[in-house]
Amino acid sequence: MIEFYFHPTPNPAKIALFLEESGLPYDLKPVDTSKGEQHSPAFRAINPNGKVPAIVDTEGPGGQPAVVFDSTAILLYLAEKTGQFLGAPEDRPQLLSWLMFIASGLGPFSGQAVHFQYAAPEGLDYAVNRYRREAERHYEVLNDRLKGREFIVGDSYTIADMSAWGWVDRASRVFKNSDSPLASYPELQRWFAKIDARPAVERARAVNKKHAFKTVNDDETKRALFPSNYPKSA
Repeated sequence: MIEFYFHPTPNPAKIALFLEESGLPYDLKPVDTSKGEQHSPAFRAINPNGKVPAIVDTEGPGGQPAVVFDSTAILLYLAEKTGQFLGAPEDRPQLLSWLMFIASGLGPFSGQAVHFQYAAPEGLDYAVNRYRREAERHYEVLNDRLKGREFIVGDSYTIADMSAWGWVDRASRVFKNSDSPLASYPELQRWFAKIDARPAVERARAVNKKHAFKTVNDDETKRALFPSNYPKSA
């Protein structure tokens, strides 16, 4: 059994999609990050970095429980555990490369673009421009990669596609005030429509509705999500 610690945000969405695609049995463990549950000692014992997603595989290697955190690490772990969505053996170098491109580039820059457009104080125009432009650049790289290709790596659907889908699904937030956020990236738009039409995507989205997460953006939420903005004694 996979214990899946999640919140309805892009990185956990990737894991929900893998679990629904693979058919692995799993038990949902909601972590309400707006309430600060990610900072609890119990969750920090699973992920010392205090982020979702994380999993506990109760039937890990050698029959021992295995704890895995970070969405890319989880995708690789589950794909190797099941033997699914890894592509052909010769695809491995490119699979790792594109997974890391998403993990170190597309995801973080998209996340910071969202933060500075929606959550940061007014007047930080440099930061807004910096992160939005970098998000656009990463989308362009992925768009170019998909020219003449059905999938990001090789000839089959892999965890690279799942990983990218988690963030591209939030393009409307990354590119604030854009009515058609993928219009400038036609290859990416075509690819996204194909992935988004998979039946498992609908099931993965339904995971978000299985728990009532806090939606009020009050002081508790800000302190929970951005603790580094507040002195520890405050």
